[in-house]
Amino acid sequence: MTIKEAALRVVDGLEEVGIAYMLVGSLSSSTYGIPRATQDADFVIQLSPGSLDRLMALLGPGFKLDHQMSFETVTATTRYKMELPGTGFTIELFLLSDDTHDQERFRRRVRKVSMGRAVWLPTAEDVIIMKLRWSKDGKRTKDVEDVRSVLSVQKNLDWAYIHHWCDQHGTRELLEQIRAGLPPAV
Repeated sequence: MTIKEAALRVVDGLEEVGIAYMLVGSLSSSTYGIPRATQDADFVIQLSPGSLDRLMALLGPGFKLDHQMSFETVTATTRYKMELPGTGFTIELFLLSDDTHDQERFRRRVRKVSMGRAVWLPTAEDVIIMKLRWSKDGKRTKDVEDVRSVLSVQKNLDWAYIHHWCDQHGTRELLEQIRAGLPPAV
């Protein structure tokens, strides 16, 4: 099983169980930018009582959930981690937080084709904003590269929205550094 196949199985499970979600991380930035290899799939989810147990029952024994919720320091959110034994792949299920931007990007999520089928994704603008936030001060170079990738492909972005959140998160300077390093538009 590939990471894309695993991610799509999780998408199918989330949708069947009725868990609201959006696919984030490198798979979302690859949808809007230049695809890159990854060993994990990240989702933001909104759980209801018992829905996680129903999801795991549906996915079956090929997906091993660590039932101990953990705190993820980069995103400052809580998550559940799933391993796919024998593959080296992980699936991370980040719980929708009370953070204002987290709530806004979840509200703005869109249904788009990714990995060959329709899934819920953040907007391109929200991918840029979160990748900048995660790479604050340029410490996560893969996120900086993902921002560069999305900016090089997407031409019709809502710059007022991006600037608003970058100003809120203190990432506007990093955004402008990345933009200054891009080749001029043809």
